[in-house]
Order: sequence, then structure tokens, then C-alpha cells
Amino acid sequence: MSLPPFSSRLIADVGISLGDEGKGRLIPEVVRELAGSASAVSVVLKVNGGANSGHTAGGIKLNLLPAGVVEREVAHLAIGAGVVADPRKFWWEAAPLERRGHAVLSRLLIDERTLVSDFTHRLLDLAWEDYRVKVLAEEARGSTGRGITPAYLDEVGQWQITYADFLAGPNFFARKLAQRADRALRVIQHVCRVSPETFAGFFDLLTAAERRANAEAIELGVFTAEEFDFTVFRGPAPFTLNLEKLTATYWVAGTRLAKNIGEVRELVLRELRAGHTIIGEFGQAYWLDKRHGYSPNVTASHTFTPEFFESAGIPVQSIHTFGVAKAYDTKVGTHTFITQMDDAHPLAALLKQLEFGTSTGRQRMVGWYDAVEKGDALRYGGFQDVMINKLDALTQRGHWRGDLLLCTAYEDAAGRRHHHVPRNEAVRKTLRPVYEQHPGWTQDVSQVRHFADLPPNARRYVAAMLRAMVEVAYRGEPLPAVLPNLRYLGVGPDPSQIIKDVPATAELVRL
Repeated sequence: MSLPPFSSRLIADVGISLGDEGKGRLIPEVVRELAGSASAVSVVLKVNGGANSGHTAGGIKLNLLPAGVVEREVAHLAIGAGVVADPRKFWWEAAPLERRGHAVLSRLLIDERTLVSDFTHRLLDLAWEDYRVKVLAEEARGSTGRGITPAYLDEVGQWQITYADFLAGPNFFARKLAQRADRALRVIQHVCRVSPETFAGFFDLLTAAERRANAEAIELGVFTAEEFDFTVFRGPAPFTLNLEKLTATYWVAGTRLAKNIGEVRELVLRELRAGHTIIGEFGQAYWLDKRHGYSPNVTASHTFTPEFFESAGIPVQSIHTFGVAKAYDTKVGTHTFITQMDDAHPLAALLKQLEFGTSTGRQRMVGWYDAVEKGDALRYGGFQDVMINKLDALTQRGHWRGDLLLCTAYEDAAGRRHHHVPRNEAVRKTLRPVYEQHPGWTQDVSQVRHFADLPPNARRYVAAMLRAMVEVAYRGEPLPAVLPNLRYLGVGPDPSQIIKDVPATAELVRL
């Protein structure tokens, strides 16, 4: 069975849940599918977010760099203007990869308009969390502490520093960073009302977190532990910084990347003219978009297809969108989680052994597949292809026996059915899931490579996921002639554990 061609040489790799869907593993699949053709993938572009979005590809965990790192045939690893990036993080991530034989810096191009995030943003991230909990007496938002939201706040506040500033001379950069540091310290002290003791502790907290995140690089001798010591930026008095040290550190890190700074928009247009394919790799997912998700449990960037054009800096044109999901749902932070499983459920116990955040190591909450969220992502966001991962994780084993549940609608206290996700969070918080039950299977599916070889109940469950999704998307309307295609079905974490001969969605709906 041959896969249908992509509808465009621009491909968007997006999540259709709340992140953590396995978008990173899609990149190698598309690269290999097109390898050797005239339209082979030549650019993988990181579109949005920063080091807060963790992707795993080819067994390698990445935060800031695109997952195209693991495919040698990809000539260009691009960072778009929609990204916020700490220059030190490029080095922390690239150096261990280079040591392992992956060419990174020779392929890396950072757009001149990519936003520079720095240590002051990380301090602000922690300060706003402290303010939320101690001053407002609200639940912690669950930030990654990577400074992403404060960096985007500088953009909309018109205080941005971009990578072009590393090409403009040290005095210009030093002045802008000094202004940024002054604003951050005033906000931390007078708006967030952080105590001096808490402020001093931020430096230790971030040092411990970064050393933990880079433990492998330290163990391999790529970096010393001192590389991740943020206490060197602590000033002599409360709410002060060692500005000279901070400026010198970031100037050196940024200017070392000078050869990697340029115009991503020209690269993308040139590669399109040459007939090549460009993949846009998105962080987070549709329901974490700052406009379409639910504040405060959203990210600070746009997380769906339209942002491809803004980040790449090219005209809007035909694009092929790949929606990625899991066969169940996960969330982190303080989200309203309508389909969340009881922690005592035997399947929940098994799934939680698998589910930890790539960026933070936080335990994810787990729940049943929510077709309402995915159907609305199709209706309002649109996608042509689907990838569903981790079907194997639902296999009955140990104490886990019983039916699988699949959410097809929501219901309020009066019994009224909601077939789309309410845009009002106050309403959404009151809803409960309406489930279909589907029998499970005991057979190991991790070695299956053909859809027809899956257990019958697994095939039916896959069909039910697709059917429920499209019924939500087109409720009350005739189904369109062309439906999103389940192109890849993941049955394990390894690159080889993917089924690629899934029948057309129209056939699955009938099944």
C-alpha cells in the first residue's frame, strides 16, 4: 500500500491535544518517506516556543533544536522569528550532540528576528509563580521556569532583543540588556513582591534544575558543573544582579553564533524554488495556543499552522498540516482535564509510568482519548494527515483488564450535551465526559507493522478514534469527500514501531 502524496511542500507538524503527543518522532518519518525524491526534506524549521517544548526523535531528547538534528540528510536546521531562544541553550544542546556525531552548528540558521531570552526572564518566570501562589493565593501555573512567557512579554511590550543585536556591537547589546535587567528587578521586587530570601533562592533553584537537565553532558565532560552555576549572576545586595558578568556571558554566547545568524525567510523561499520540502516543527499543541487555549494554562506563542508563515517570514500559501495525538490523553499543570482517569485505575498506574515531561521531568496526568478536543482542532484548525502514537500502551497487562473509554461529547448538570469544546472556561469546568466503551485486547501489538495484523479490538478502537473525531468536526454536516488520513500509527517508542498501511479514514468510519 503506497502512501498518498503530501498536498504541499510545506508541512506543519502540530499537536491536536495539549502537547506531549510525540511530534518529534514524526519528523524522521516524513524525512525518510521523501528521501531520494526531488522533493526531499531540506529544512526543518522550529516555528514557536523555546526550550520549554521537549521533543524526542531517534531516542534523543531535544528542547530548543529542531528534531531534524537526527536526520543527516536534512541540510538546514532553522530557528524561526517566532521562537524565543537563550543563546547559551544552543551551546548546551549542540555540544553533546556534536560529541555524539550529529552535525548541528554546520546546519544551524537562526533568524535575525528570533527573540533573545536570557537569565532575567527565568527569574521573572519564578517570580510570577511566587506572586500567583503567595500574593494571589492561587494554584501554581506549573511553568517550566525557562523564561518563555516573560520573553514573549518583552516582544509585545516592544522591549525585544533579537539575534540581530549580536551583530550590532557590544555597547548596543549591553545597553538593551541593562534596561531589561532593571525592568525585571523592579517587577520582581515591587510588583511580584518577592521576599529577599526567595529572590536569593531563585539562583540556587535554577542552578540545580539546569545541572539536573544537563547531567549527561557534565558526566561526559562536555561541560563542567560550573557552566550551569547561575549564582555567579547574583548581585551583592537583594534584588541586584552582577550585570557585568551577565552581559559578558550572554555577549560571548551570542557572538559565538554570529555565523549561524541570518535570514530564514530567504532560506525557505530558496529551498521551495528548488523543489524541496520544509517541515515546520511546532511546540505545544492547539489547545495550548495563547489565543485559543485557556489562560493561564496556555503557552505564550501561537501553536498551530498559521504561525508557520509568521515565523518563517514568507507569504501565506498552500500547506500540508499533520495533526499528532496519542491513543489516550495527558496533561501537565493545572488544566481542566475532563477525561482524567482516577489515579487508582489500573491503566492509569501503567500509563503514569510512561508519562513524564521531556523538558521538566514533571509527572503528567493521564486520561481517556478526548475526541471532542481533537475534532474541534480539525474543525477550526484543519489538518490533512494524522499520526496517533502509543496504541501499545493500552494493551491489557498486569492488573489492567476492562474496556477502553472514548469521550465523544460533554454533558452539563442539566443533562445537555455539548459536542464542541466551550470557549468559556467557566462552563467547561462544569462539564463531565460522555463515553463510549470499547473492548480492549491482551495481545502485544508492539511488533505489528501492518494494520490488518492488529487484534480486531485494536483495529476497532483505532477506527472509533478517527470516527469520533470527524463526527465532532463535521457534526450536523455531510462528511467531506476527503477526510484526514491516519498516515502513521505508533505502536512503540522506537522509530521502527510504526504502522503505515492504515486504511483510509472513510473506510475506518465504516469499520
